[in-house]
Amino acid sequence: MKDTYLNSFAELGLAEPILQALKEANHLTPTPIQSQAVPQVLAGRDLIGIAQTGTGKTAAFALPILNHLVTERRRPDRRSARVLVLSPTRELSGQILESFRLYGKHVRPSTALAIGGVPLGRQARALMNGIDILVATPGRLVDLVENDAVRLDQIEVFVLDEADQMLDMGFIHAIRSIVARLPKQRRNLFFSATMPKEIEKLADQLLTNPVRVAVTPVAKTADKIAQKVFFTDRAGKPDLLIEVLSDASCERALVFSRTKHGADRVVKGLVTAGINAEAIHGNKSQPQRERALAAFREGKVKVLVATDIAARGIDVPGVSHVVNYDLPNIPESYVHRIGRTARAGADGIAISLCDGEERAFLRDIERLIKITIPSTDRRGEPRRATGFNSPREDSPRRDGERSGRPPARSPRRPEYRGGEARTERPRPEGARHDAPRHEGARADGARHEGRREAPARGDRREGPQKSFRPAR
Repeated sequence: MKDTYLNSFAELGLAEPILQALKEANHLTPTPIQSQAVPQVLAGRDLIGIAQTGTGKTAAFALPILNHLVTERRRPDRRSARVLVLSPTRELSGQILESFRLYGKHVRPSTALAIGGVPLGRQARALMNGIDILVATPGRLVDLVENDAVRLDQIEVFVLDEADQMLDMGFIHAIRSIVARLPKQRRNLFFSATMPKEIEKLADQLLTNPVRVAVTPVAKTADKIAQKVFFTDRAGKPDLLIEVLSDASCERALVFSRTKHGADRVVKGLVTAGINAEAIHGNKSQPQRERALAAFREGKVKVLVATDIAARGIDVPGVSHVVNYDLPNIPESYVHRIGRTARAGADGIAISLCDGEERAFLRDIERLIKITIPSTDRRGEPRRATGFNSPREDSPRRDGERSGRPPARSPRRPEYRGGEARTERPRPEGARHDAPRHEGARADGARHEGRREAPARGDRREGPQKSFRPAR
């Protein structure tokens, strides 16, 4: 679709109550995704919207949906909704609902949120009399449907937000179950930062002659994000993280860990070092997550440590740094993570801490974003500049550091026995399994002189002795 950029929201043809709310929120000029998507949705078209995170995708579907509710007013049926928005995380769902309330303050649609971590009965009661807009995560919505708390046969507009992350998080079966309950006559809007083939197939099945809007190349990182990689070993990451966060330029930082327990360990280390930090991940209750996010947004907490559930669910202005404590094993997640900084035209810094085992992840990320990320090792030495598609060994390995990929196995790979590397040799014909393995092993089964006596071989399980590595 040809790029069309407008100078004001009034040119989009939105209803006056919505324009008034936009003016009061100081939102005066549409973003590129809004300029192209809103007119198509207002015209009743199904739409696939592709734009990097932080470019205004939520308003691109919220504004025309609110306009639809203004122009076609009707009371929703009991235990039903007119608009359904699915998103992958609780935090993102809450922010979508807040956007509807912000832009619809003079429209006053009835809204409800259906997410995990909140009692099911409370959400069922909120749906009892019917609502205009339901924002939900797939798992909780399936629970509500199976408990007859909500019907989906009256949905007029269906929105699937962050469709690619839905796929990554394993929601595809829940989505298909939900879509099977929707009416055939409806509008469908898919919005995402990337569009993998699996989501393309789903879109082909569900959408009718959709218009495609793409305002940025797939998996392109924001231009104003300064990216850097620090090479270190695993043991050096905690101290390096403290060094990065202690820099005067770091005002508010979002740190990403691959696991929930890892996030808690990072927070503990930061607090011990005198840096105020909180964690947000799937093991936290919803009230705990909301309190941590509120403290981070209000500036009471300088550092928020999160797993990937927050990569697209945190929209906090003023995040100066995003730090990948662990590099993601899914390259697209890197784009979503660092997109939490440099929002709304601001500058931002993205720093990744890469140990030897994560270098394969780094190569995959660089292939996706089509750049070689500037980097240094722990001592400040620059990495040799190479193309992102060329094979390389980024820097000399230090003692104890392994490469990102295991070496190929060889049929003559040494076996470790008794602390020595030996190669398997065929035994002479007639040799017994309980014959001494190496020099120093006595026939009675005891090992080296001076060590604790081992039981006789007759007391052990028969068969060849298994190889073992010496204890360190």
